Amino acid sequence: MQKAEIAAMLEKVRAARPLVHNITNVVVTNFTANGLLALGASPVMAYAKQEVADMAKLAGALVLNIGTLNETEVEAMLIAGRAANEAGVPVVLDPVGAGATAYRTETARRILSEVRVSVLRGNAAEVANVIGRQVQIKGVDAEGDGAGAAELAVEAARRLGVTVVVTGREDVSTNGNAVYVVKNGHPLLTRVTGTGCLLSSVIGAFAAVERRFAEAAAAALAVYGVAAELAAQGRGSEGPGSFQTAFLDRLAAVSGADMEQMARIEVLHP
Repeated sequence: MQKAEIAAMLEKVRAARPLVHNITNVVVTNFTANGLLALGASPVMAYAKQEVADMAKLAGALVLNIGTLNETEVEAMLIAGRAANEAGVPVVLDPVGAGATAYRTETARRILSEVRVSVLRGNAAEVANVIGRQVQIKGVDAEGDGAGAAELAVEAARRLGVTVVVTGREDVSTNGNAVYVVKNGHPLLTRVTGTGCLLSSVIGAFAAVERRFAEAAAAALAVYGVAAELAAQGRGSEGPGSFQTAFLDRLAAVSGADMEQMARIEVLHP
């Protein structure tokens, strides 16, 4: 994957301003909306089961995030997911905390069984638990970064038949064939609540304009990581609060030229 392709996809997102329908968790709603706006996409948060099907059909992508689950929200996710499938709208699933409780794990698996998911995005522990591996989770966070992210992602992609993104110190995107390892990012991302959830929605924005989902996700990872690096180089280096603000600014300002200079991506073939 060439850096010029990443730059082109970024410009495509900004030109199209895709509507990204998020059914996400209460902790991250505001940050997710602001992050998508900064990037150049158009966020909508619609949760009522009476309207989610209509909204999903209008969207460029649907993002389902199980961070703060309840029975009504799960039902809305399934309704929206089926409607998105009918309309040919890509679906991104973020299985937040899968493995922490049986309910979370079962919900992620249920969505995958009842909705045709385009991209599954989680950390190594979440993805592993979704496919039946036992990896320790503390709260909704992975206990460790997890070794063999590329191998795990390929296994999950082949078993589930979806593009899988595993994020950590290095991020991996694969459809089970080509594997993209993205080496951009900054540790301060782990000190701001919701950066992983926003990333899933940013992947949704890229999936809305590029239906090669492994490549779309890899481009999103690179843009996101470079924006984080640029934020940490400036006033964002002062700490999590200043970083959060600087990161939103950099999502708005990050350019194709930045991708050409800073994107670090490796292509593997399992």
